[in-house]
Amino acid sequence: MSKIYVLDTNVLLQDPYSIFSFEDNEVVIPAVVLEEVDSKKRYMDEIGRNARHVSRLIDGLRTAGKLHEKIPLENGGTVRIELNHRSFHDLQDIFVEKTNDNRILAVARNLSLEEQKKPNGKPVILVSKDALVRVKADALGLTAEDFLNDRVVDFEQIYTGYLIIFISLEKLKKFYETGEMPLSEIASHSFYPHQFLIMKDVMGSSASAIGIVDHRNKKVRKLALNQEHIWGIHPRNAQQTMAIELLLRKEIPLVTLIGKAGTGKTLLALAAGLMQTEDFHEYKKLLVARPIVPVGKDLGFLPGEKQEKLRPWMQPIYDNLEYLFNTKKPGELDAILAGMGSIEVEALTYIRGRSLPKQFIIIDEAQNLTKHEVKTIITRVGEGSKIVLMGDPEQIDHPYLDAYNNGLTYVVEKFKDQLIAGHVKLIKGERSGLARLAADLL
Repeated sequence: MSKIYVLDTNVLLQDPYSIFSFEDNEVVIPAVVLEEVDSKKRYMDEIGRNARHVSRLIDGLRTAGKLHEKIPLENGGTVRIELNHRSFHDLQDIFVEKTNDNRILAVARNLSLEEQKKPNGKPVILVSKDALVRVKADALGLTAEDFLNDRVVDFEQIYTGYLIIFISLEKLKKFYETGEMPLSEIASHSFYPHQFLIMKDVMGSSASAIGIVDHRNKKVRKLALNQEHIWGIHPRNAQQTMAIELLLRKEIPLVTLIGKAGTGKTLLALAAGLMQTEDFHEYKKLLVARPIVPVGKDLGFLPGEKQEKLRPWMQPIYDNLEYLFNTKKPGELDAILAGMGSIEVEALTYIRGRSLPKQFIIIDEAQNLTKHEVKTIITRVGEGSKIVLMGDPEQIDHPYLDAYNNGLTYVVEKFKDQLIAGHVKLIKGERSGLARLAADLL
């Protein structure tokens, strides 16, 4: 039986092509949704871009018929703008305020009541990214669903970048002696390029080794670099050792790091960038950027010039730089950075449209980027550059993103089988015992 899907505004603003994602069913867009989309068209961010794109898509549908009637889609379904069924009569005693969310609920409820009176009435389903709208719908007896078509992968199944393999002690000894081993001797299943293997003794002894997959030659090899420290930073666990390996290997121009707060993502990336920029001169500049997703007041409302406005959002980067440079006096870090000239800390807004050759680029808090934004950034990377994307998909401030559909998760899953990319999920917090416990318990 075909169904009627009523779309909330946030579904269209998250994915303009969501209209075409419901197969041979009927898609209904309440008139109030168009008003909300129209109010977002002037925004100069991803939401504004999607609002304009939705407007063009719907305008293009007019060539196939009248929007208030059913317009056929290529997938066999239909779409229409719902101008009727706006009556608030059945909701006025439950939700007094005539908010846009409640108007959308009213359309879905009235359509549902009408379909229930028909002999072969269709099920009406409200689709919304807003959890509270889905809760309200459930309270009204309406079926409500999240829009899941934009999910890359379940977060619990996200690629970690490493596997724990149990092998015989003889094979472990052979690996230590030769520094490599055919993958066929370890397991029969396939491996991803630059995937790390934590090999342990199958009999339970303390013997173990870490190797990295050489996908071209179908072997696992010892870590090529095995740095004891980078800019005074020593790896404290296996995952940090893996991260350093990826950060320092020039033949891997795309590195993604995922982990909770305090696992060392930012500190390791900055240390690796400083070493390769300042000591080895492999890159002309170290560029550090992060998206501005305000929790309180937006950037434009803060006093001061651009650098003064940026400082609150960039402070976590400066905190790590102060630790690496071992500064103790106020203003000392600013003097060091001004004297070096090869380190640039910038808001992500200001690197769009630029070409970035021969640079070590760090994008912090990448979980707050959309798929389109992360594509825009990676396509800016010039010849001889390396880009590091990192963040925690469980800590997202963007209103239309979650752990399943954000740009960082998207890149991890799309690039995991590419020879130019490497990934590690950092597990253990190393900031302090308190920070580690807070990350786990709170």
